[in-house]
Amino acid sequence: MTSQIKTLAAWLALTFVAAALGAWASRGAPEFYQQLVKPDWAPPAGVFGPVWTVLYVLMGIAAWLVWKLRGWSTAPRTLGLYVVQLAANALWSWLFFGWHLGAAAFFEVLVLWLLVLATTVCFWRARPLAGALLLPYLGWVSFASALTYAVWQRNPQLLGT
Repeated sequence: MTSQIKTLAAWLALTFVAAALGAWASRGAPEFYQQLVKPDWAPPAGVFGPVWTVLYVLMGIAAWLVWKLRGWSTAPRTLGLYVVQLAANALWSWLFFGWHLGAAAFFEVLVLWLLVLATTVCFWRARPLAGALLLPYLGWVSFASALTYAVWQRNPQLLGT
């Protein structure tokens, strides 16, 4: 039991390292987000932190469930894909909030969406519960893709073209 708790903690820690890297890029996000012209359906800045916290917890649990079932030796591509999408997740914050590159952030979020979809499918095949735990993440990245595009298009002076 103790080793299961340790590996769950390790997957959660890895996931939250990606979150911390993205958060580091987003240090000035509340002020920057306030300056942006946003669509009416854009959530207030205070929504993002709690939503991402829940999503990161679900993601870490999902990865742990796959690892618990298969481990690295039998699922290196599946778990490797998870790690790659974590890196892409963190990169988006740098592109959008850190470097104010709207076009790059939009195209990168599309790549992230594809990676999350592929990870969800692989996790589902390994253990349906693990795939199901990623569905809210896939939904949120879908929403984030639309929001990224809408905000980028409305703010060429702040996000470039």
